[in-house]
Amino acid sequence: MLTTPVATLEPAVLDIRMPPTDLPTEDGVPLETNWHRLQMNLLIDSLHWHWRGRTDYFAGGNMFIYFSSKQALNRDYRGPDVFVVKDVDGTKDRDAWLVWEEEGRYPNVIIELSSPSTIAVDLKDKKHLYEKTFRTPEYFCYDPNSQQLRGWRLVGDRYAPIPADLDETLWSEQLDLWLGCWVGEFNRLTTTWLRLWTPDGDLAPTRAEAEALRAEAAEAEVARLRARLARLGVADDALSSLAD
Repeated sequence: MLTTPVATLEPAVLDIRMPPTDLPTEDGVPLETNWHRLQMNLLIDSLHWHWRGRTDYFAGGNMFIYFSSKQALNRDYRGPDVFVVKDVDGTKDRDAWLVWEEEGRYPNVIIELSSPSTIAVDLKDKKHLYEKTFRTPEYFCYDPNSQQLRGWRLVGDRYAPIPADLDETLWSEQLDLWLGCWVGEFNRLTTTWLRLWTPDGDLAPTRAEAEALRAEAAEAEVARLRARLARLGVADDALSSLAD
């Protein structure tokens, strides 16, 4: 699996003029599809479970990022579908990401989930913003229609494409995880999803998925023991007495 060295830059200098304090946290525009909502939840839930016990990061979904007073005054809202900021207080409740209240911190990783109406903006305007203003080290853009995943890593002051592995997954140095497609069921919807994968190539599950796997393993163990007891001629209720 391939990785590419990354050169880090300091975030863009903040606009020192204070922005309005009544900043909206939503624009009333619905998500493109139900899939988009579920996909955001799937990525964030998987990361939370993989990084369980950690409180030094923040993961947001469809949340505005305010980075200058000019942007705020112009009501120029920017809300990545999914973003992750490392080395911050993850226990703090936030309705929006206000850069000037976060010690100038911008996202380490941004993931956009494109649609026919947003793909052009995601690949041009947003990519330029994340590269030149946010200086976000890694940007991923996933098109569910073509099931194409693109990724860029900041090298110097420009984004360089992240090469795909043989299985078409892309490595995130910031997350220490792979990103790639997976066909399966999530929240009663079976389709192709963008998923996180461990360095060993295992699926990074959500908490619900991990608990379901543990329950299945426990049931399989009970079935194995029952089969063994049956072969030994031991009554099935013996297993229940052992459990008690």
